[in-house]
Parts: sequence; C-alpha cells; structure tokens
Amino acid sequence: MTVAIALESPRQPEVVRLLDLSDAYAASLYPAESNHLVDLSTLEKPSVSFFAARHDGAVVGCVALVEAGDGTAEIKRMFVDPQARGLRVASQLMHELETQARRRGLAAIQLETGIRQPEAIGLYRKYGYVEIGPFGSYQPDPLSLFMEKRLG
Repeated sequence: MTVAIALESPRQPEVVRLLDLSDAYAASLYPAESNHLVDLSTLEKPSVSFFAARHDGAVVGCVALVEAGDGTAEIKRMFVDPQARGLRVASQLMHELETQARRRGLAAIQLETGIRQPEAIGLYRKYGYVEIGPFGSYQPDPLSLFMEKRLG
C-alpha cells in the first residue's frame, strides 16, 4: 500500500483525469465565480511545482505549489481520487509540498478553499494552517476560506 510522491508534469492523461474530477467536484459545490481553479498551462509554468501521488503506478492524487515571487507560495489543485481515499494520500502530498517549500526557503504557504469542503479544511488545520483574509488577487467571497502557514 505504498504511495510514491514525485515532481511530475501535469500534462499526462492520468493527471488530466484527476483535474477533470476535481473540476466536476468543485462545480457541484460552488458557482463558477467562486471556483478559483488554475488550468493545465498555468500548472506548467516555471514558478509551479506539480506533485503527483502514485499507488501501484497509477496517479491517485496531485497538488501544485505556486510560488508568488515574494517568499510565499499557494497550494492549488489539491485532489485525491475518491477511490484512493483512506491511503493517506493527501497527508503525504502535504508533507512533500511543505518539505519542498522549506528547501526553497519560502516564508509561508497560503491557500484558498471552499467552506463546503470540511475534509480539506480539517486537513489544512491539522497541518497548522490558520485563517487569514484574502491574499494576492483574491476578493472576499462568503464561500471561500483563506488560510496560511508560516514556515520556520
């Protein structure tokens, strides 16, 4: 039941399938204006580290760390295949992206998630993320929760 996490290209069929599942899930919970999803071309930018989680060779989860250029980065496109839940994929992705962020000397990791995703909110709180106001280009949204973890 080993899960391997590695930096990978997001432009591969298994990842695109996960991103499509993520998009459909977000669309089922929130109106379009409250979904702040980044597309495949954004995930391929040099400022983005894209991690894929594999179980028995198959991609079962993903997350992107998007560096802002000011010593912070944002978590984007965190998603685990529903069929892989219970393998602690999300926890392993969080551990790896925080390890990479520290190696890069980042001061903080920020994120935006939706208020209708208690599992995600619980995961982020477990990892020490606390609520903050909107950051970057985000505007206040009653359906959004903004969080940050300062790295020491």
